[in-house]
Amino acid sequence: MYVVKSPLSDADLKTVAEALQGALVDLVDLALIAKQIHWNVVGPRFRTVHLQLDEVVATARTHSDTVAERASALGVSPDGRAVTVASGSGIATAPAGWVKDSDAVGALVDALGAVITRMRERVTATAEPDPVSQDIFIGITADLEKHHWMFQAENA
Repeated sequence: MYVVKSPLSDADLKTVAEALQGALVDLVDLALIAKQIHWNVVGPRFRTVHLQLDEVVATARTHSDTVAERASALGVSPDGRAVTVASGSGIATAPAGWVKDSDAVGALVDALGAVITRMRERVTATAEPDPVSQDIFIGITADLEKHHWMFQAENA
């Protein structure tokens, strides 16, 4: 059922819809993983890492909403259900239990790296069919790369 008709061709819409859905899943999972680690981080850098994790959560949540609304604007129903996120994310599972601050930072470096890699693929995939969505992916990638840099510097 199409509630909203996209201005994109069916082929372009398929490409863009897959990119948007994949980004939504990755961003929702990134927010969940960062929050899980945020609740469980321990160590001498607890406060710094704890606060940095909340910044990642806020970024991921803001961008997931933008991505979902872009999908809706193109007539694509976004799917952020837990089962969809669990089965489609490209991020490794968050560690269970208490997480030492340096391990927490390492986990975020890895998680952000995985999402950035997939986001850059989406930038390329949407360049021709939908520069508007591509622009969204470029902005998301820039923000995630900033977090990635800061977490890498944290463990340098």
